[in-house]
Amino acid sequence: MGGHTLAKIMDIYILGIESSCDDTSAAIIKDRKILANFIANQHIHKEFGGVVPELASRAHQQNIIPVISKALHAANIHKNQLSAVAFTNGPGLLGSLLVGTSFAKSFALALDIPLITVNHMHAHILALFIEDEHHPKAPVFPFLCLTVSGGHTQIVRVESPYDMKVIGQTIDDAAGEAFDKAAKIMGLPYPGGPLIDKLAGLGNPAAFSFPHPQVGGLDFSFSGLKTSILYFLRDKLKEDKNFIENNKEDLSASIQSTIVAILMNKLRKASNETGIRHIAMAGGVSANSGLRNAFIQEQANGNWQVYIPKFEYCTDNAAMIAISGYYQFLRKDFADHSVAPFTRYRS
Repeated sequence: MGGHTLAKIMDIYILGIESSCDDTSAAIIKDRKILANFIANQHIHKEFGGVVPELASRAHQQNIIPVISKALHAANIHKNQLSAVAFTNGPGLLGSLLVGTSFAKSFALALDIPLITVNHMHAHILALFIEDEHHPKAPVFPFLCLTVSGGHTQIVRVESPYDMKVIGQTIDDAAGEAFDKAAKIMGLPYPGGPLIDKLAGLGNPAAFSFPHPQVGGLDFSFSGLKTSILYFLRDKLKEDKNFIENNKEDLSASIQSTIVAILMNKLRKASNETGIRHIAMAGGVSANSGLRNAFIQEQANGNWQVYIPKFEYCTDNAAMIAISGYYQFLRKDFADHSVAPFTRYRS
């Protein structure tokens, strides 16, 4: 590639681009330190109670140039100082991914710098390695990572930044989806997961009990839990039409407690089976206070050494794409311009 001086190689600047769902994000990283991380949220989806793919891709087209311009300006670097462009090429919504892919290819081509494709789920895990003076402790290899979001729930064995293996995953719905669907059943606005977390802090987690799915191995299932919540509330509303309103804090606490318990039970099993005591979390649901507290309690009990991401790196963001790009840059793991986005998870 042209234009790479010795100084450029010593200071690695990566532009990260994330557009897998409904947030357009751009970040600049220098080695492992984030210089800028901007996210443009799409609020229009609240009207529809979920992400509308066509509207998401249109909004990405409007947002991508402004967020990249902001990131470059905030990082105080010129685009010609960039070492490479890293972008999410999956999994995600095809239309959304295509916007980021097309821009990344064009930008890298114009600057004559390498193009790096990033697996969105791997990036969530690598966000734990972002250098931060207020959050300095990176995980020790090997470690297990519970990766939980609206679209995925996985237990991943992480041997290195380049060697990750899924050892358990949901066979149907994701934990984040269970939170959002439960909130929708309760009549809470989208996205409902954070609202359940907020209400749960005011409620009694033992007020109502919901069944735990019986799934073999290290896999998860959340579809049955959603159904049981639906039927439970349907029956209660027949007796008292104000049941949800009168019990929303206790309902939220009980639902959150059940989901967290399901996740933690499988994670404890994975830790016991592998003998690994270094345990991390990643993904949007890692912002959930109930799950964070459960991790902190395991460490306080002397069972695990835990690694919890900063809130800003939990939900979809380009900082995690940039740190992934940094590690791939070190290995010269570059993509050619024929690469296409993928919608479903690949290991």
